[in-house]
Amino acid sequence: MSTQQLLLFGLFGLILLTLLWGRIRHDLVAAGGLLIAVALGLVPQDQAFSGFSNPAVVVVALVLVASAAFENTGALGLLASRLVKEERPLYMHIALTGGVGATLSAVINNVAALAILMPIDIQAARRAGRPPSLTLMCLAFATILGGMLTLIGTPPNIIASVIRQEKIGEAYGMFTFTPVGLAVAAAGLVFVAIVGWRLVPQRGDDAAALLEPSQFLAELEIAENAELVGKALGELETAAEKHDLLLIGKRGKDGQFSASRWSSLAARDRVIVEGPSDTIAAFIKATGLQQVREDGAKQDSVKAKKQSGADADSENEKGTKDKDDPAARAAREIVEVVVTAESRLVGQSATSMFLRSRFNIVLLAIARRGARLTGDMRHRRIQAGDVILIAGKGAYAPEIIRSLGVIPVGHIDVAPIKMTNVAVVIGVFIAALVLATAGLVNFTVAITMAVAIYAAFGFVPARDFYQKIEWPVVVMLACLLPIGTAFESLGGTALIAGTLSQASQSYHPVIALIAIMVVTMTLSDVLNNVATMIITGPIAIELAQTLHVNPDTFLMGTAIAASCAFLTPIGHKNNTLIMGPGGYRFSDYWRMGLPLEIIVLAVSIPMLLLMFPL
Repeated sequence: MSTQQLLLFGLFGLILLTLLWGRIRHDLVAAGGLLIAVALGLVPQDQAFSGFSNPAVVVVALVLVASAAFENTGALGLLASRLVKEERPLYMHIALTGGVGATLSAVINNVAALAILMPIDIQAARRAGRPPSLTLMCLAFATILGGMLTLIGTPPNIIASVIRQEKIGEAYGMFTFTPVGLAVAAAGLVFVAIVGWRLVPQRGDDAAALLEPSQFLAELEIAENAELVGKALGELETAAEKHDLLLIGKRGKDGQFSASRWSSLAARDRVIVEGPSDTIAAFIKATGLQQVREDGAKQDSVKAKKQSGADADSENEKGTKDKDDPAARAAREIVEVVVTAESRLVGQSATSMFLRSRFNIVLLAIARRGARLTGDMRHRRIQAGDVILIAGKGAYAPEIIRSLGVIPVGHIDVAPIKMTNVAVVIGVFIAALVLATAGLVNFTVAITMAVAIYAAFGFVPARDFYQKIEWPVVVMLACLLPIGTAFESLGGTALIAGTLSQASQSYHPVIALIAIMVVTMTLSDVLNNVATMIITGPIAIELAQTLHVNPDTFLMGTAIAASCAFLTPIGHKNNTLIMGPGGYRFSDYWRMGLPLEIIVLAVSIPMLLLMFPL
C-alpha cells in the first residue's frame, strides 16, 4: 500500500467517524475533507470543485425544484386528501396511503411526498380515534421504498447512473430501476400494511394520550385588568375540563409554582395547562388568558380565525385601539408544525430566533417523541422532529412556513387548483422524460429545460427557486465526488475490491453481492445515503469486474441497499420527520425496519439476477 493510499484511507476513516459522530453538519464534514485532500495532494487543485459540475449534483438539485412545481399546483395534496379516508380498515388505509406515497416518491422528492401526506394521515388517525404512530412509520417507509422506482426517485439512483456512465460509458435510463424497484416496493408495502404496523410497540395510556392528539404544556398569562385577578385557580377547572385540558397549576411573578386549587390568581401570573393543540386556542378564547411573548410581555387573546392585518410594528403603534378591536384580536391563530432537519429553528430557541419580532409569532409549546417538555419555553432548544405549537398573525401563512422550514400537521390547506397549471406541469415533465428516453438529449439537459419552463411560467416562484434546493446535500455530494474519484484513481477501490474478491473466491458471486448490499444497508442506516453510495458504489462495480460478473447486478444492488435506511431515525430524513408526530423512540425503528430490510434483500436479489444475470 502506497503512502497516498494510506493517507486516503485515513482521510476516509476520519470523514466516516465524523459523520457517525453527528455533531458537525454533513456538508461541512465533506467540505473539510475535500480541503484536507487538496492540502495533502490527493486531489489536484484544479479538480477540487469539479464535483459542482457533475451531472449527479445538477440533477439532484433540479429534481428538488421540479418537485416544488408539482407541490405548488396543489393537485397532489387534493388527490391524496380525497383518497385517504379514516373509515377504512387500518391495513387498507396503510396500503392506500403507502401506495400513494410510493407513487409520488417515484416522481418527486420522497421528503416532499411525505410532507404532502403526513398532515393528511395524522388528521385521518385523529378522526378515526387511533394514534398516528400506527401509520406514520408505515407511510415514511413506503415513501422511501417508492424512491427506488425511477432514476430521479432517490439520490443513490442518480449517483449509480453517473458511476455507470464513468465506468462503462452509458448511464442508466429513467425506468431501468423500475422492475427491481417495483417488486421491492410492492413486497415492502404488503409487509408494512399487514404485519409491520403491528410490530411498533403499543404504549400505555399516558403515551397513547400523548400521541392521539399531540399533548402540549402551555403557559398562559393573566392580564392586568382581567376578571380572573383575585380569583382562585380552581375556578378555571371547569373551563379546562370542558376543553379537554389538564389544569396543572400556576407560576407567580416571582417564579414560585403552586398546584393548589385555592391559590389566588394575580396579574402577570402564568396558568399552566396541558392538552391537545386544537383545544388550547378555544380555552384561551373562553377564559381571556393571554399568550406569553418571548420577552414576557402580554399579547391579545388567540382566536382560531384567520385574518390579514398590519405588521408587528404597526400593531404595536396602535396600542389600546387594537386591544378593544375584535378584528385585531381575531387576527391570530395557532398552528401545529413539525420541525424538519433543514429548518432554521434546529438548535435555536424562541428567544435566540427572535420569533416575535422577526415573524410576529410566538412559540407556545413543544412535544418531543413522547417527552412532555416543561419549564420556560422561551429558552428551549428546538430539535429536528419536534412538534411545536406556534401562534401569531398569519402563523399558517405560506411564507412563514417556508421561511421556518416546518411542515404543518394540525391543518390541511387546500388552495384553489387551476387544472391548466396541473396539465402544463405534468405535460412538461413527461415531455422531458420522452426526450431523455428517446436519446435526443441527456437527462440532465432535459430536467434543466423542464425546470426553466416551470420558472418562466411561475410554477416555481423566483423567491422559492433556491430555497427548494437542499444545499447541504448538494454541497456534500459535490465535495465527496472528487474524493471518491481520487480514491478510485489512486487504487483504493481496486485494493478493497481485490481483498473482497480473494475472500469470496471460494463462494458463489451471489454471496459477494449479499455482502456488499448488507454493508451498504448498514452504512446507510447511520450515514447519509448520498455519502454511502459514493463510498460503496465504485467498490461494488470494481468488485463485479474483479469477479468477472455483470457489474450492473452489483451496482444496482448497491443503489437499492443505499436507499434502505429503516433501522434508525437518523438514516433518512423521512424517519426523522415522523419521530415527533408519531411519538417514536429510537429503538422503535428497528422493530419494523429490520424485517423490512431482510424482505428487501430476499426480493431484490432474485430480481437482480433475473433482470441483470451474472
